Amino acid sequence: MRPLTIGAVVTALAEEFPDVTVSKVRFLEAEGLVTPERTGSGYRRYAPADVERLRYVLRAQRDLFWPLRVIKDSLAAIDRGLVPAGAELRPVVPEPAPDPEVPDAAALLEEAALRLTRAELATAAGLDDTAVADLLDHGLLRPDADGLHGADDLRAARAAAGLARYGVQARHLRGARTAADREVGLVEQVTGTLRGADGRRAAAEVTHLVLALHAALVRGGLAAGG
Repeated sequence: MRPLTIGAVVTALAEEFPDVTVSKVRFLEAEGLVTPERTGSGYRRYAPADVERLRYVLRAQRDLFWPLRVIKDSLAAIDRGLVPAGAELRPVVPEPAPDPEVPDAAALLEEAALRLTRAELATAAGLDDTAVADLLDHGLLRPDADGLHGADDLRAARAAAGLARYGVQARHLRGARTAADREVGLVEQVTGTLRGADGRRAAAEVTHLVLALHAALVRGGLAAGG
């Protein structure tokens, strides 16, 4: 959508706010509630987000009689990622979107039927036998008693293959194995006294939460470092 002039903004708002005027919009801008872009010649140009911001301000004044100080605080909260709570308009913390890379408890309860030979694993992951041997030597792959690899080994091998393109070798990933083993130990410690179906469900739920925590900590660490 193309940016709007201040007159077009007033027209867009007039159906819901018939008393809005150009002077009112300029006043709200002067108070720092909206900051439209300016052209080289100084004309205001309002993006769709600016129009919605003005709509929020006008609703807060009309419906809730909020003073500008309260509206500014609410807008500052929205700028930090909070969202308006319906007709109340007060910003609340949104529910984080589920991490698509973290399996939910139901998925973790499913039995993995996939069983691959070493050669099949290598082909599916795009690795040669030497690379697979390195992953095995460093404990990043764990075949079953028959020497076959499940779906998680395939995921690990594919991730390792992707990291290898950035120069990351199997020996660099030993810390990931150590961290994973510690997290496994935590799950077992928390749920070790439970048995049967209840124990499996609890282990799946705790595993999901541990994986979600791990992913959040990694993302947060990268964001803080950036």
